[in-house]
Amino acid sequence: MRTQKSTIDHVIVDAVVGAVEERVHRLCRQYAERLQFHGWHHVSFVRAKAAGFARHNGADVAVVEIAALVHDVNYLVLRNSPAAAGRSLRLEILAECGVPPRIARWVDEIVDEAEMATRGRDISLEAQALSDADTLFKALPVTPVVLAHRYLRENGLSLRELADKIVGEQCDVHDEGYYFYNPEAAATYSRWATANLQLWQCIKEAVDDPTVVELLDAVAS
Repeated sequence: MRTQKSTIDHVIVDAVVGAVEERVHRLCRQYAERLQFHGWHHVSFVRAKAAGFARHNGADVAVVEIAALVHDVNYLVLRNSPAAAGRSLRLEILAECGVPPRIARWVDEIVDEAEMATRGRDISLEAQALSDADTLFKALPVTPVVLAHRYLRENGLSLRELADKIVGEQCDVHDEGYYFYNPEAAATYSRWATANLQLWQCIKEAVDDPTVVELLDAVAS
């Protein structure tokens, strides 16, 4: 687990966070058609929840907020891509907004650490806060109902590919007991997470049924 100390002067921290927020918000508006799932609605939710988790676990709140604001800019660079694909754009945004280079690199490390597909049990407190917020968005009961179709369109995936991705990336982490790092988040939201993963496991099984495939083809035509 990596720990660092923020060197952002508390006098200017609000201005720096505000500048990053404004820049990312502008990008989300500009590319709203491309960011149907990972747009401002997602970014603002993750930012708010991550800040709350950071206050609870003692992480650097300002750094976590900045990381939350830029954590998904990779989707502007390449569809269906890992967080690392957005590194150059992420660092460019942070530099433009006056984030000191060392803090910018730290933010980039946090984003990489928090990524669902590769995160481990022992990650930094900042990455835990970001991960829990992003994971909660995935686990919300409304996400598969209201937002899953947006993810499919945004990333050019089939329902089968999305089900394989969710089950493949999330079930082991859930079963090994660190789907959420924050104990209160785990106590509050694990039931949602379990139901969500069971749903996607059922979808994964369903799309192997030829009659279901015919149904989906008919609906899509």
